Amino acid sequence: MTTPVIGVCAAFEPARWGFWDQQAAILPDTYLAKVRAAGGLPVGLVPDPRAVARPGLVLDRVDGLLLIGGVDLEPETYGAPKSARTEATVPRRDAFELSLARAALARNLPVLGICRGMQILNVAAGGTLHQHLTDSGFAEHRPSPGRLDSATFHEVDVVPGSHAASLSGSGVQIVNSHHHQGVDELGEGAVVTAWSLPDRLAEAIEFPSRQYALGVQWHPEVDHLHHALTVFVAVAARTAKEEQPA
Repeated sequence: MTTPVIGVCAAFEPARWGFWDQQAAILPDTYLAKVRAAGGLPVGLVPDPRAVARPGLVLDRVDGLLLIGGVDLEPETYGAPKSARTEATVPRRDAFELSLARAALARNLPVLGICRGMQILNVAAGGTLHQHLTDSGFAEHRPSPGRLDSATFHEVDVVPGSHAASLSGSGVQIVNSHHHQGVDELGEGAVVTAWSLPDRLAEAIEFPSRQYALGVQWHPEVDHLHHALTVFVAVAARTAKEEQPA
């Protein structure tokens, strides 16, 4: 199989290492390890205003795009006023990832969004978010703030034959979620392919008109879920092979 290059959008947060204490682009190894295990070559993508204006500067160099978890999106990105429930945001990251996600959807580049990444995909397609799930009548999806532990496991109902099912299995499955926001109005072209139980919050969305465009609200990168990214990486490999000169 051709080794596809998977661009992984980095978080941008305060960090400490050695004697440094500053803003840094962060790529958790759990995501990188899952990409490598599936046969992909992960490369970090750092927010840059030039790529916001010209996303092809980045997307021309990768075969698939991975949008990882992180902080809240700025509500203005989906046309809503900020509520008191909105937590920390990183506008430069929002602008970068939304630009890449829109362009990836437009050019049919394989894209996988995880947690915040699913929300980025929905907003990139014109959708909106609930700014705090319990205020909107949904269950608590962050029972252990700051941790992914046993309390964050819950059931989802996954549509058979979907990309979500190829990741997790179909029917009722156990996943591990940690979020207080979620998809409200669906973006153009998106369909829901997994719901949390029993509150029926959208836990996976995908775009049937694209070769692979999937967002999952849970964290398939954690080892104890045993969710492989093989289909995503395989589609990216096919894309890479098609782009190679004859």
